[in-house]
Amino acid sequence: MIENKKKPNPIDIHVGSRIRLRRTMLGMSQEKLGESLGITFQQIQKYEKGTNRVGASRLQNISQILNVPVSFFFEDAPGEGAGTGMAEASSSNYVVDFLSSSEGLQLNRAFVKIADPKVRRKLVDLVKALAAEAEAE
Repeated sequence: MIENKKKPNPIDIHVGSRIRLRRTMLGMSQEKLGESLGITFQQIQKYEKGTNRVGASRLQNISQILNVPVSFFFEDAPGEGAGTGMAEASSSNYVVDFLSSSEGLQLNRAFVKIADPKVRRKLVDLVKALAAEAEAE
């Protein structure tokens, strides 16, 4: 039991990673989110790592500031739903990992600014071709 107290709960880690994902998608700093909540950026870091649990009222405030429903923070949470397979869980993890990376965030922000759907489709085709070429090597 003592070992479990030192290790963050998987749900707390997941909720924290979803806070980080949404915050970075909005281009908001930890400091700015902390100021909006009346807490330090260090506390935001602890929430995002899952080191500290986010209380219900605080999570409600965070959801309002980040403009998402509270349920957003629990989407694809570990142990959620009996029908969730490993393939589904790993596919959602790589999306979160991608959008949490600097490159993924930059690519996503630039991509959504492209108004022409044909150009977007050609970019997707280009990326797929580059990925296939890299796999062939």
